[in-house]
Amino acid sequence: MRRERRAELLALADPEELLALADRCLADGVRPTVLVAPEVGCIATEVVDPVAADRFLLGDVLACRAEVELAGTRGWAMRLGDDRAAVLAAAVCDAEAAAGGSATPEVDALCIRVAEREAARSAAEWEALAPTVVAFEELT
Repeated sequence: MRRERRAELLALADPEELLALADRCLADGVRPTVLVAPEVGCIATEVVDPVAADRFLLGDVLACRAEVELAGTRGWAMRLGDDRAAVLAAAVCDAEAAAGGSATPEVDALCIRVAEREAARSAAEWEALAPTVVAFEELT
């Protein structure tokens, strides 16, 4: 799994899952070095107008980020909201997977579960919206 995709999925994972998995990543006794302590801030959210393709500032969102080093490998995470423990756990999971540690298969499995949940959520949302779609006929 590409690191960018893993970071995206860890950002969407449930905090309880992340905390449990980070504990398993640290079970072998390796202690992480916190390079950037969890910090909360606002991020400007920019979107693209789908019709005119113009970019515009939608607003600010609250986010938390952290960076750790685990067995010589850096891990990074950012999540929406202000859950400092979850973002630190996600950074530990990222470092574990990047280093190819013993818990890497569990990190990958969590990411797969999150991807499946997000796909199901998105499909359900589209299914709920389907009755509102207006189909135009083309007159020739």
